[in-house]
Amino acid sequence: MAKEKKATADLPQHPNKIGIKEGMGYMLGDAGNLFVLTYVSYCLKLFHTDVLGFSGTKSARLFLFTRLWDAINDPLWGMIVSKRKPSKDGKFRPYLKWVCVPLGISALLCFVDFSKFTQNQILITVLAYVTYIAFGMLYTGMNIPFGSLASVITDDPDGRTLLSTFRSIGGGIGGAAPLLVAPLVIYVKTVNTAGETVKVASGTRMLLFGVVMACLSITFYLWCYKATKERVPSEENPNVDLKKTYLGLLKSRPFVSVALAGILISGQLQFASLNQYLFKNYFENPNLSVIGTMANYAPMVIMILLTPKLVKRFGKKELAGTGSFFAAAAAVAMFFVTPHLDRLTVAPIVFFILLFVIGFGYSFVSITNWAVVADVIDYQEYKTGLRNESAIYAVYTFCRKLGQTLADVGGMILLEKFAGYDGATMSNLAYIDLPAKSSLVHTVSDGILFMCTLIPAIVYTLVWALMQFGYPLTKTRLEPIYAYMREKRGEAEAQGVTA
Repeated sequence: MAKEKKATADLPQHPNKIGIKEGMGYMLGDAGNLFVLTYVSYCLKLFHTDVLGFSGTKSARLFLFTRLWDAINDPLWGMIVSKRKPSKDGKFRPYLKWVCVPLGISALLCFVDFSKFTQNQILITVLAYVTYIAFGMLYTGMNIPFGSLASVITDDPDGRTLLSTFRSIGGGIGGAAPLLVAPLVIYVKTVNTAGETVKVASGTRMLLFGVVMACLSITFYLWCYKATKERVPSEENPNVDLKKTYLGLLKSRPFVSVALAGILISGQLQFASLNQYLFKNYFENPNLSVIGTMANYAPMVIMILLTPKLVKRFGKKELAGTGSFFAAAAAVAMFFVTPHLDRLTVAPIVFFILLFVIGFGYSFVSITNWAVVADVIDYQEYKTGLRNESAIYAVYTFCRKLGQTLADVGGMILLEKFAGYDGATMSNLAYIDLPAKSSLVHTVSDGILFMCTLIPAIVYTLVWALMQFGYPLTKTRLEPIYAYMREKRGEAEAQGVTA
């Protein structure tokens, strides 16, 4: 053992090695990302149905249209970022300070209750479209360079695992904050038509909370900008062949596997926002969403401390495959067990226990996700000789948005057409149940439980299959890729010194 430690200590240090300080800086950037993204993703559907009075179908059409626009917007941003020459601040870091303020403003504008200024439903709908499209465009303009930044901060495998780990911490902070606090802030007590005191969503409170999330987001983005540095050199005059890059991705098994997993993972995270209807209508307590968030995020807090060492020993693919198996098994159990328990006493407890197990298994996938994407970028350069971080990241970002679209559109349609949720009625009646539209379930709340447990069971099972059998880059197969990248970087640095 002593000899092994000495041999490790004698190994030359990686020239682009980074430390905790820079990992924390990158962490703050993803916290900034998630402050606005999570709040919009979590609460905008509720804002549409319970404040603006949109039907589930009307809201679904909005999400579908904006995502169709993303099919143009995301590759366009990828091209813009790819072809930009690096400045003294680097190629990707400048976007952190350029885009953060417009992005923050666009996020809070999504929660303006335009019905207070006009009763013209067409105008209200158009403004809802415009504000959400603006948010989506600006978020892409931030997320592509931010995601690409990880691959140029360092090319050290350990450093990338560190960045991915800290990014997961940042995502946990930025994601948990709105999920934990929003349910305590955005609801107000009122008396419904049955004379019961219930909690309903407040448009004013949603807007004010959006202001807080936007300010935090801007602050953390600027902090990330100050705390990070681009070490891996970008081309001074980038000659980008996007057609060749995109065609190469379609033929890449690692990328296709990661992209499909990204669709599923992002879709499930988005679909989980419908749990607020589950807590409100099935468990009859919207504040339970706070416990749900804690059950989901607590395992990640624990596993973040262990994952870097586990990755070093077993590999990213290996951990993601094992973890997603636990998440799939717990999600399947949730679907079959929860409906048979008393929904106001035992069912919430079992639901949260299984949610904790899902969070434990999924944490391995989440923590290693961005390091896996960086590995795929290296793999593409290893196989094709072309390196294009932002173009690859743009496609991956679009895949994640596609997953969100499927979740948003499909979820809202299921909520209305399958469960029978009517926002104009249920927002006032709150816990009072109505007959469901589907013969598979009896009431609206039963339908919400059915869809909120069946979809995760399917998704987590598919993620496990992809990571276990689809994604091929095991720890052993990555070693020659890392060696190739180190040699290429060494040659580039030597040529730079000579010049």
